[in-house]
Amino acid sequence: MRKIFPIIILALISAFLIFYRFTDIPKYLSFDEVEFTKLALSLDNKPYIPYSQFATGHSTLYFYILLASLKTFGINTFALRFPAAIFGILSVIVFYLIMKKVFDKQKLFTTYYLLPTSFILTCILLSSRWFLNFARFSFEATFLLFLELTSIYFLISFWREKRSQNIFLIISGLFAGFAFLSYTPGRIFFLLPMGFLFLTMKQWNSETIKRIFLFLISFLIITTPLTSYLLTNKDTRIDQQFFLKNSEMTFNEKIDGLWKNISSTALMFNIKGDSNGRHNYPNKPTLNPILGILFIIGLIISIKDFKNLYNKLFLLYFFISIFPALMTYPWENPNMLRTYTVLPSVIYFIGQAIIILCTIVHKITNNKVFEYLILTTFYLILVFSCFYELRTYFKYQSIVFDQSFEIKLPLEKAIKFKFKP
Repeated sequence: MRKIFPIIILALISAFLIFYRFTDIPKYLSFDEVEFTKLALSLDNKPYIPYSQFATGHSTLYFYILLASLKTFGINTFALRFPAAIFGILSVIVFYLIMKKVFDKQKLFTTYYLLPTSFILTCILLSSRWFLNFARFSFEATFLLFLELTSIYFLISFWREKRSQNIFLIISGLFAGFAFLSYTPGRIFFLLPMGFLFLTMKQWNSETIKRIFLFLISFLIITTPLTSYLLTNKDTRIDQQFFLKNSEMTFNEKIDGLWKNISSTALMFNIKGDSNGRHNYPNKPTLNPILGILFIIGLIISIKDFKNLYNKLFLLYFFISIFPALMTYPWENPNMLRTYTVLPSVIYFIGQAIIILCTIVHKITNNKVFEYLILTTFYLILVFSCFYELRTYFKYQSIVFDQSFEIKLPLEKAIKFKFKP
């Protein structure tokens, strides 16, 4: 029960926060949501196709799930957003299990509190505006996040086992393959587990080759239908967004655009965030000042202690997650949707900062009462940060949605009209 109880609590809190006023915040629909519905319905009663040209072009895995929801609950807003919500809840649980493995038995406040670091960090993730926003409408972000986190969980499970459990590696490869079939940024996720395998490789031998083969074969089995399609057909979405391929832009314009992407994405965390009202409270940093400071501290610690394997893993995950946004046109950045899967890395860095700060307080404080007061104050600051995020989302960002979600019709009527994006 001690192992299961935190998972139950997190699942209940997740379900409450995600489903609270679920069809009212946001109340209306975005153009993309209507197009996603049309795409999903176009798959009904047809042989499996890995890619659809509808809605600017998408691989179809998520839309088959969306189709199942629409056929189960009817063509309405709840059915449209239900899969994203469920994968949001599942992402929270898998993230907790990963943090539990990463931080092991470390306690956030070892002397006075029983809450493990993994539980605190999961609460920080769950209360984040960034996380909640995309768990409450129908985009593919939470689906991709769940697939990537599951792949990482089994990858870490494989590495931590004293006796090599190749089944974990196979499952990790399968979910990396599913990530490839989901939202477009997931196409490069497989580089993370592959990189991890190389980082943990001590020498080339038959066992090493076997591990890489097991991962790749499971990954390739899942991705073959889509890769076969893309070998003979263009991915229209990537062609539209990959600005470095634009032959009408000069070399200097591309370099300038790339630098603007890097700088705007870097500033997104603490200075100026996404201006799209569907993604964010316009221009508000993705992290509040408390979490922003902890993120910077943890990032510096992780870079400094690069020998730590988990630091390598999450630093690699961090850069893989922001890379797709860097390849899109500068005026679309910063973009909290395309960089959504950077969240686990950000929370990991925050965890590193929390651990080191608590350790410093413990070392420099001789008086237990004084230490208790400092750590309690720190604990309350983190609690305040969580409630601050929730208040910002439900009280302020929700108001912006009335203008940002432009389709005012019910979904069953909206899909019958043609709208200009």
